[in-house]
Amino acid sequence: MAEQFGLILKEWRGKRRMSQLDLGLTANVSARHISFLETGRSKPSKSMVMMLSDVLDMPNAIRNSFLGTAGFAPAYQNRALDNEDLAYVREAVNWTLDRHDPYPAFALDRHWNIVKANKSANVMLSGAGVTEGDSLLEALLDKEGISNALENWEEVMHNFIIRLRTESNHLGGDPVLDKAIESMAARLGNAPLINEGNASAVISARYRFGETTLSLFSTISSFGSAEDIALSELKIEMMFPSDEATRQAFLAMTST
Repeated sequence: MAEQFGLILKEWRGKRRMSQLDLGLTANVSARHISFLETGRSKPSKSMVMMLSDVLDMPNAIRNSFLGTAGFAPAYQNRALDNEDLAYVREAVNWTLDRHDPYPAFALDRHWNIVKANKSANVMLSGAGVTEGDSLLEALLDKEGISNALENWEEVMHNFIIRLRTESNHLGGDPVLDKAIESMAARLGNAPLINEGNASAVISARYRFGETTLSLFSTISSFGSAEDIALSELKIEMMFPSDEATRQAFLAMTST
């Protein structure tokens, strides 16, 4: 077990590009002690495991494994959003999504599966055959789905790849996200970014919806200080109109 703990510690120190000295200084222990932990010559206390987890910014699921290899019980639960204990969280998610109408909003898990969507999001996604429970990553890669309706698909994908890489790096690498990055990059090929010198504050996605083009930008929120694994990985994406025509289109769409 101590050997497995040392391997995980060394692996994550490498992921965060920290030397033993860097990690020791930040965790307020000697580099020698870090070396002993990695080789199994020293056994960590629970407080040390938690300290190293914090310094290495480990996701909660990894922290549970890290604790287990050191002989300690898991510190974080992994409950579904429909769990009775999370009723107050579920209410907060629903309240946020509902209040964002008439503009689209989604609750998404770590792999960009749609956990919950509000009325306008369901209306918009229905045109691409996407519903709650589906993967936005797969929908974006489907040539007959959302990507077919995106007028500036290349621009959106360039930025989406950057976002997914950041998320995967935080998780220490994620096979689902990494596969999506690879697939998106392959579809993009050497397609250049079209930049006409428009110094816009945000990059908007332009969707063809019937005879209308909807121009939308997004914000993404997450729960602060989330101790539950699933909850710490839940994010809420809220979309806003980039122009008056889009605003009016959503007002008309959700009033019917």
